[in-house]
Amino acid sequence: MAASATQEADCKASEDARLFFDAAKPPPFRIGDVRAAIPAHCWRKTPLRSLSYVARDLLIVAALFAAAATRIDVSVAWAAWPLYWAAQGTMFWALFVLGHDCGHGSFSDSAMLNNVVGHLLHSFILVPYHGWRISHRTHHQNHGHIEKDESWHPITEKLYWQLETRTKKLRFTLPFTLLAFPVYLWYRSPGKTGSHFLPSSDLFSPKEKSDVIVSTTCWCIMISLLVALACVFGSVPVLMLYGVPYLVFVMWLDLVTYLHHHGHNDLPWYRGEEWSYLRGGLTTVDRDYGWINNIHHDIGTHVIHHLFPQIPHYHLVEATKAARPVLGRYYREPEKSGPLPLHLFGVLLRSLRVDHFVSDVGDVVYYQTDHSLNGTDWAEDAKHK
Repeated sequence: MAASATQEADCKASEDARLFFDAAKPPPFRIGDVRAAIPAHCWRKTPLRSLSYVARDLLIVAALFAAAATRIDVSVAWAAWPLYWAAQGTMFWALFVLGHDCGHGSFSDSAMLNNVVGHLLHSFILVPYHGWRISHRTHHQNHGHIEKDESWHPITEKLYWQLETRTKKLRFTLPFTLLAFPVYLWYRSPGKTGSHFLPSSDLFSPKEKSDVIVSTTCWCIMISLLVALACVFGSVPVLMLYGVPYLVFVMWLDLVTYLHHHGHNDLPWYRGEEWSYLRGGLTTVDRDYGWINNIHHDIGTHVIHHLFPQIPHYHLVEATKAARPVLGRYYREPEKSGPLPLHLFGVLLRSLRVDHFVSDVGDVVYYQTDHSLNGTDWAEDAKHK
């Protein structure tokens, strides 16, 4: 009887542990355990395969440009322009992801190849390659750390209440949230100083300044080219063929990167000794984008990418599948998408209504809500996160 009662108590304790899982607790595994679960071939980079994705995407971009340019003066084609803008903007986003892989070194083992391809791709879509690469490296090295993380990190309560109401509205209201990336490149995030374009920025070490100058120069060349094209062909064709797709690209980037780090009510943020590289990486979230997964190179498969950014994008799905038994409940299963990821706009809207700031104190904190920001039913939104 005593043994039976003990077993029953142990079962109840196990069930309670499953019901009351605390994602902020240190995981019972090490990062080496996750690494060991990933097949060896997932770490291998194949430059020809990486370049084939570049060729594929550039061919699609060129084809879209050519098809649209032939219709630029045909008024009956106006109904087709939104389709072009959506498709081309999505392809700009795909090019960014390949340049992103160059920045991580997961494109190839050749630093020269990575930098040449990265500059070509990112300069074309007005991203300063080295400036962004360096700040993004800082993001990965400090993911989940309130003070040290670089992008989409939370605002502390004290700073939040110092912001103007207009600034809060812009940060947490569509479409402004999805247009943040160019502002971030120039001014970084609230509470941080510097610019991705200036070698004097505190983002960069002295030895990185020459790299930043090169990338800013490439960015200026692209801007000059767009201005020259506008002078020759007119500003409207350049806006229609390039400007609007660029805005769609920015929206894709902000949507995807925001949802990598928001949209679950059990995502902790850390300070001090509570933070570790593994615990910070486990606060990231995978997302399913349906048909877009293949187009944007499985960037939604994000947890393993954050832990091991050296893995090429074409191995991320397999690596994630292999690591999931080790990660257990620390891995948040993404909601299955239809052909288009329309469900994610609901996730985004709910997060913008409730994920506003974190406490100034405490080494493990969660987002809190400013109930005065608008008249939404906050409790209902929080319940559905």
